[in-house]
Amino acid sequence: MTTTDPTVVERTDDGQLDLGYRRFVAIADTIDGATSGRAPGAGLAGDARGLPGAAGAGLAGDAGRLAGAGDAGRLTGGSDPGRAGAAGDAARALRAASTILLADDHALVRSGLRLLLEEMGFRVVAEAGDVNETVRKTGAYKPSVLILDLNMPGGSSLGAIPMLKEVSPLTAIVVLTMQDEPAFAQHALRAGALGFVLKEAADDELVEALDAALDGRRYLNPQLGARIALQPRRVAAPPHDLTKRELQVLTLLARGHTNAEVAEQLFLSVRTVEAHRSHIQHKVGHISRSELVAYARDHGLVG
Repeated sequence: MTTTDPTVVERTDDGQLDLGYRRFVAIADTIDGATSGRAPGAGLAGDARGLPGAAGAGLAGDAGRLAGAGDAGRLTGGSDPGRAGAAGDAARALRAASTILLADDHALVRSGLRLLLEEMGFRVVAEAGDVNETVRKTGAYKPSVLILDLNMPGGSSLGAIPMLKEVSPLTAIVVLTMQDEPAFAQHALRAGALGFVLKEAADDELVEALDAALDGRRYLNPQLGARIALQPRRVAAPPHDLTKRELQVLTLLARGHTNAEVAEQLFLSVRTVEAHRSHIQHKVGHISRSELVAYARDHGLVG
């Protein structure tokens, strides 16, 4: 079932990789080609032949674009003196001393990211594919930086940020996502993330965001920052400016329904309900179910 809800998982219904993921296939293929002597883009072009329609055409287009030596040099860092020079000795030292945990439920994305980051001097010490594994490995490895995807199995990544900061207070969190709505960036930064990068711009912005995080500075995708700056100031309407859908979810949760039951009643996916619940928790400032129930009663949502 196709949906326009911004909290849906980042994959098309027929299983084809969309634009953001094709970029990571491109990164991995290009770096691997540059280090193995294979022509950059060759593997990507082969993958394109296996995909029908627009997805295959788009992937083939990416392969052709990456076949140029200039792109290979930019992505691998091997022939871009400007990028290497801009990093500076201090940044290179911080990268060498840092540890990175990659959290994304797509192994292909993690592979592409690992190749990109290791080429740029970072050390990836662990990977995670769902929210629970991310919390566990963050506590175990206590990495310098956690690169966190917002849509993973096991719950809401946004809702897990406070817990991640609790298990490893010194870990900087950089969100890497396809969710380009300003509200997601605002919630993530308020919850404790230091960076927010869109996957479509990751090969240009992720290293900059990581360098900023290691230096204790925030990084926000420029386009999102501009959209947030242009948003008019609004007076929050009670209760806490919850949307109609969030009020529906909160009401059902307060009546004792599970996430799965709420999803069934509202014809949503469980992951979408989890995302709505996370948004509600951040807006009203309450995390536990008992607090949400009390809040709903105080505002007349349940008897």
